[in-house]
Amino acid sequence: MEAQKSDTVSLVAHLRDVFQDLHRTPYPHVPNPPRCKRRAAVALIVRVRPQHQHQAQSLAVLDKQSPIPQQLDRFFSQEWVQHGDPEVLFIKRASRVGDRWTGHVALPGGKRDPEDVDDKATALRETREEIGLDLNKEEAIHVGNLPERVVTSTWGSVPLMVLCPYIWVLTSDKTPTLNLQPTEVASAHWISLRVLLSSSLRTAEYADVSDRFVKPAGMIGRLAVRWTIGMMEFSAIRLIPTESLYCSSVPGFVPDAQSEQSQSLVRRWQSWLLKDQAGSGDLRRSLLLWGLTLGIMTDFLDMLPPYNAVKLWKHPTFTIPDLRLIVRLMTYNIRKRNEQRLVRHQRRPSDTAADSSTVAVPVTEGASQVHELNAVGIGGLGVGRYYGTPSTGHHADGLLLKAYYDRLRQAIAVFLAWRVAAGAVGSYYLWRWLRS
Repeated sequence: MEAQKSDTVSLVAHLRDVFQDLHRTPYPHVPNPPRCKRRAAVALIVRVRPQHQHQAQSLAVLDKQSPIPQQLDRFFSQEWVQHGDPEVLFIKRASRVGDRWTGHVALPGGKRDPEDVDDKATALRETREEIGLDLNKEEAIHVGNLPERVVTSTWGSVPLMVLCPYIWVLTSDKTPTLNLQPTEVASAHWISLRVLLSSSLRTAEYADVSDRFVKPAGMIGRLAVRWTIGMMEFSAIRLIPTESLYCSSVPGFVPDAQSEQSQSLVRRWQSWLLKDQAGSGDLRRSLLLWGLTLGIMTDFLDMLPPYNAVKLWKHPTFTIPDLRLIVRLMTYNIRKRNEQRLVRHQRRPSDTAADSSTVAVPVTEGASQVHELNAVGIGGLGVGRYYGTPSTGHHADGLLLKAYYDRLRQAIAVFLAWRVAAGAVGSYYLWRWLRS
């Protein structure tokens, strides 16, 4: 128990330093690449949950007209904050047909509208619309931002949008009541930073990428691809909420056995075979943080002790054993080289935001708008460059995914050749055995 108290006190102290640093040295603006007009923004909202032994007796009055560093110092100087448990707010998106992020765990946010004066205004508006939290009116401090990312399409080098994350910290010991928009949000969850930093809760998410190869071929083609290459495995974090709010009007909140039984046997069989676990809207599923949102959070978590958020992340691979082995062997040198480059930087953004349909490509100062910005690989999982930590002035060149997907694509080609050769040899010996 004493060790846990010490951990939370240390974490809060480091969190204060990170917030001060992010405010002093904001990450630079990333302009839209050619042929891309869309921008989006998300809100990373942090609160401190008071511990039973250190309830807030009297709250410090924060003057919003005073400089942000003074507001942060005054907030973190309170005893209940110093002994509290920092938490982050996540939402689980509602299930919607055609939405590539349906059912995913995410941060509140969305696309920028023409009336939004800037990207920060987008994050504020989307947060208010999706979860009913007005960060302008509530007792909240806008801390700063995280590296902006260019999100590209699945196959080509066509950029979809620029994603801009912003950070707020709630300064009250009582969190405002949330009002979830049922068409956008299925549930909202407060997750302790200790959970996000824990190595024991690292796991994997499995995504079906068969439609990226044979989308026009229908169910039979997708099944053939899935049985050949299996599911794709991505790094993830299993989330344990301290507090959750569910939108009870979301379809499926109360399981309907009759509607399930009314489906034809063929339809249920097809749904089960082609089920994409990542896109499931089942509220009973474990909450998994992965893909685009994990990439954003890794940028933030790697600034906090034990500074191993990037090290805990694993390179994407496949579930089929022989393909998995070929990928591991063929990418060994690339993985080791990129990991060694990242070790040289104490704090750095990461390029770990990869899911089954998009990739977040951070941008470097002076990067080529044609090649560096939009380089992608198989399944839209690409590589790029990013800004280094402003406070250090370093611009990290090494990326965990740099050249990885080019080699992964080669590994799939080797795997298919191996399968064809093994099948031909097996068929030959079977034919000889049948003739003997």
